[in-house]
This record gives sequence, C-alpha cells and structure tokens, in this order.
Amino acid sequence: MAQGPRIGFTTPRALGKAVVRNRIRRRVREAVRAHLAGLTPQWSIVINPRRKALDCPYEEIEREIQKLFRGCSER
Repeated sequence: MAQGPRIGFTTPRALGKAVVRNRIRRRVREAVRAHLAGLTPQWSIVINPRRKALDCPYEEIEREIQKLFRGCSER
C-alpha cells in the first residue's frame, strides 16, 4: 500500500475539451506537489477544480491548496 497522503483529481467534460481539462489538471497538480509535504499521511483527498482554475493566477491556486492542506492538518 502507498505511503503518504493520496490526492486525486477530477476534471469533468463540462470544463472543456481534453486540452483544457489537462491544462487545469497540470496547474492544480503542480500546486499540490509544491505543498504536499505539509499534509499528514492519513489523508485521501479528491480535488475537483472549477473552470476558473484555467484563467486565475497560479498564486491563487497555490493559496487555495495551502488553505485546504492547513484545514486538514488542524484536524
């Protein structure tokens, strides 16, 4: 069994064509990778990004991921 937290991503077709969905997924995945060390191993999280993740600044995505991980570490 895998050690550490498990993170999954969903990007439904409603977000756009495959190119758009993959770009959103890559942006969010990079923000998660940068802050994954701050998450305890017991967590299994599924992230469902919105279309806004395609156009918003990367720093905003990072802030939201940090906020999510901070909430998880407080529990």
